[in-house]
Amino acid sequence: MLSMRLKLNKREFEYDIYSLIRAFYPGTEIKIWYEGEEEPGGNYIYDYLMEYSDDSITFAIMEGEHEISRKTTRIPEAEEQKERKNHVKKLVYKSLVSQTKRELPWGNLTGIRPTKIPMHMLEEGKSNVEIARYMRDTYGTSPEKTALAITIANRERAILKEINYEEGYSLYVGIPFCPSICLYCSFGSHVLKTWSHMVEPYLDALKKELSFIAEQMKGRPLDTIYIGGGTPTTLEADQMGGLLEHICREFPVSGLKEFTVEAGRPDTITNAKLAVLKEFPVTRISINPQTMNQETLDLIGRKHTVEEITETFNTARNMGFDNINMDLIVGLPGEHKEQVAHTLEQMKIIDPDSLTIHSLALKRATRLNLFKEQYQEISFENSQEIMQMTENCSRDMGMSPYYLYRQKNMAGNFENVGYAKLDKAGIYNILIMEEKQTIMAAGAGASSKFVFQHGERIERVENVKDLKSYVERIDEMLERKRIGIEKFL
Repeated sequence: MLSMRLKLNKREFEYDIYSLIRAFYPGTEIKIWYEGEEEPGGNYIYDYLMEYSDDSITFAIMEGEHEISRKTTRIPEAEEQKERKNHVKKLVYKSLVSQTKRELPWGNLTGIRPTKIPMHMLEEGKSNVEIARYMRDTYGTSPEKTALAITIANRERAILKEINYEEGYSLYVGIPFCPSICLYCSFGSHVLKTWSHMVEPYLDALKKELSFIAEQMKGRPLDTIYIGGGTPTTLEADQMGGLLEHICREFPVSGLKEFTVEAGRPDTITNAKLAVLKEFPVTRISINPQTMNQETLDLIGRKHTVEEITETFNTARNMGFDNINMDLIVGLPGEHKEQVAHTLEQMKIIDPDSLTIHSLALKRATRLNLFKEQYQEISFENSQEIMQMTENCSRDMGMSPYYLYRQKNMAGNFENVGYAKLDKAGIYNILIMEEKQTIMAAGAGASSKFVFQHGERIERVENVKDLKSYVERIDEMLERKRIGIEKFL
């Protein structure tokens, strides 16, 4: 593994600088140290030096004892923090482009929600041309990614035009159980076989939290509900039915614009469970293959076959589900464009109503990252060509992009994009990314997001992730929420 050092003489924007270096050198170990601290030992291929003075910033690149690049930019003393940060990121980005002789598709953007920039500017009355010029000049985004972000922002605005941002809210319900933990997963999931004794106590605590939220938010319009996980369909049919009945009794579901249940893995979906979902006002489900290559499914720990994916989808369609999403991941271990092309051809045959294309992100908590020595011989490939393949396939299926977000350590510095047919976009997905509306979240590890001042300020209230702690400390979780709700209301 390559090792590099980043020396700073001031604690300012260090995360943005670090993120840009990692984007150019994924998987590289970067040691940050500050002027006055003891110099870290070891062998480092590059030293990056960031020096702030009263009116300028200098970024130098050293290879051993030799300076290979030095760039300086002047910054007016009275400039706002946001503009100062943009100057810093431009400087670092240009230096790294010069050093590596390549550019990143998203330029120097380090945030996870690129569409928030054009969305905000659209709301200010700016034209698409003005927004494109600003994104290219400020962040160095490629023409393709600039156009994608602006296209999605315009569609998001159209989809959300009926949403009551100020008075309304959405609800997330977490089911933290899975039949097995996938190689790439970083969520707080619990293997059902090991934790089956906790399912009923968990559901009792969850229902208590849901009742509390319903009472606290009484009188406010509820726009969307999303039951995610984990894998919600690890619950038995009667358990799922009991949860849905509780939600429909406690919350004003008659006015919902969307009710999603993430059915997830085909090996957890049965006719009985699908029949239960049809009894309630569930409008959208996800059946998520991630890939249609059996060798990859086996490698990443998905305990089902490719055939089961198709069979489960057809069963759900035949039972009347008319809004079915499927998730795919590009950049999975061992998959090249030929394997991705095969998956996309299968998607055309299955014909879901929406596709969510994820670029693999190697987060610290994943087994793929924790035990990466075991997978050193396996390639992880993503490219603009592969991302273009997914976009072309989606368009061939009559879908258009409707939401987008990015993650840390994402393969190829690309993005996750949701594509959907007309009137099949996932409204909750947009709301959670654009941070336009308060999201009340229930369950272990769930994070409620309170939106103030039209999105200018966000406050979060977290539930504990540990399953046993959540059940035993549910009253503490309710008190956390009570304080957050009082501030919000």
